[in-house]
Amino acid sequence: MQSTFRTLALAAAFCAAGSASAASIEVRVQGVTAKGKVLVAVCDKTTFLKDCAYSGSAPAKAGETVVTVDGVPAGSWAVLSYQDENDNGKLDRNVLGIPKEPYAFSRDARGRFGPPSFEDAAFELRDEKAVTTIKLR
Repeated sequence: MQSTFRTLALAAAFCAAGSASAASIEVRVQGVTAKGKVLVAVCDKTTFLKDCAYSGSAPAKAGETVVTVDGVPAGSWAVLSYQDENDNGKLDRNVLGIPKEPYAFSRDARGRFGPPSFEDAAFELRDEKAVTTIKLR
C-alpha cells in the first residue's frame, strides 16, 4: 500500500513538473482574407504533416489573424497553418494534390516538389511563451 502511494505521489509530481514547463505559441498568420477560419498545427518530427498533437483556430480576419496554441512542451517544433476559406474543415486540393487554399509553414519553409522538411520548418521552443509570424501563400 505504501509503495502504491509513493508511486502515485511520484506520478503526480511528474505531471505537475510537466505542466509547469508547457508553453504557449502565439502564431501571427499574415496574408489572411476575411473568409472562413485560420487553422494552426504544432508538430514534432514524428507527427509533422500527419496528426499533430497541438492545434488551434480562429475566425479569419483580413490582414492578420492570431491563433494561440497552449500546452506545448519545450522542444523542437514546426508550425503549419492554412486558411479554410470555405470553412469545410479541410485543406482543399486540386487533382494533383496541390493546395487550393492559402497555407504556410514556420520559418517560411518551402519544399521543392512538395511540402518542406521538418528541419526546414523547425524551431526550438524554450520559453513559456513564443511568438512566430508566418505568411500565407
